[in-house]
Amino acid sequence: MSNELTESDELLVQSKRSRLGSLMGVQVVGIGSSVPNNLVKNEDLASLGYDADWIVQRTGILQRHHAPPEIATSDLAVEAARRCIVQAGINPQDIDLLLLGTLTPDMKFPATACLVQDQLGLCAPAMDLHAACASFIFAMITGSQFIASGCSQLALIIGADCNSRVVNPADKKTYPLFGDAAGAVLLASGSQKQGIVSYAVGTDGSGAELLNCPMGGSRMPYSADGAKRGLQFMHMEGRPIFKWAIRVLAETISDVLDMAGVTLNDVNLVIFHQANMRIINSATKELGIDERKVFNNLERYGNTSAASIPLALDEAYRDGRIQRGDLLLLSGFGAGLAWGTMLVRW
Repeated sequence: MSNELTESDELLVQSKRSRLGSLMGVQVVGIGSSVPNNLVKNEDLASLGYDADWIVQRTGILQRHHAPPEIATSDLAVEAARRCIVQAGINPQDIDLLLLGTLTPDMKFPATACLVQDQLGLCAPAMDLHAACASFIFAMITGSQFIASGCSQLALIIGADCNSRVVNPADKKTYPLFGDAAGAVLLASGSQKQGIVSYAVGTDGSGAELLNCPMGGSRMPYSADGAKRGLQFMHMEGRPIFKWAIRVLAETISDVLDMAGVTLNDVNLVIFHQANMRIINSATKELGIDERKVFNNLERYGNTSAASIPLALDEAYRDGRIQRGDLLLLSGFGAGLAWGTMLVRW
């Protein structure tokens, strides 16, 4: 794998056109989230040689949560799902589909969703969906298709990740960015005024080397030599990812607004994938979004990958910032490269 990517190489991935669509007649009937108790502040990273002020200036992150050794992705997913089920006030036996978005499964196989299904005692098919930090958006679109088609009556959609297991503590540009969390929603049929008013979703595998975890798959099985070189950890080319993320946000937001025939003035709340405050602020400014409409919790949790958007959704809902009939703009992006943006009528 080449490590010589620079801005001048013109390897900033050009977004392929997204697939556009609409999925109405679907509503969110429950929401919940979970983070591990282990709080890691910037100051706590000083022992590893990090500069707390640098982290804030470059990322906007003040703290994050790391799961202890006995907690895995499935445990966070189960807790978020249980809180979601309680909040919805439904019988878990009525759940007939479970989709789990994650880039940090408990193990190579079986799917982590199967472990979550067992712990929750559900009688439902369960599967993982891997689109990195865009996984929750992909899972929401997939689950909404099941609901809209009548193939599912009550779908549990989860985004969960234990990023602290795949980031290298010696990588000072990457390690402080990530935290662990899970978030969940329940989808059911709704009125034809509810659902995903419009969405834009896509991938561009030509950018795979910009953000990946090289070792552990069939291409490069685990080896002691690879581990010594840190190949079991996340590898990220920050600069091209930064520029690509801002561009893909601008492109896909324009796409979904045009398709829905609305403007940003019609949007009640905006939640971007909580990757980096500089990305969020740049996209907000470039698109001319009212900052008061943008919900952020990055400073308290860091980048929680697939959990990022549902975690923010849950907090925004509990803060009273989401009401029935509101129009929400959600956008996720990450390794793949993969992206998904949607307008949701709550």
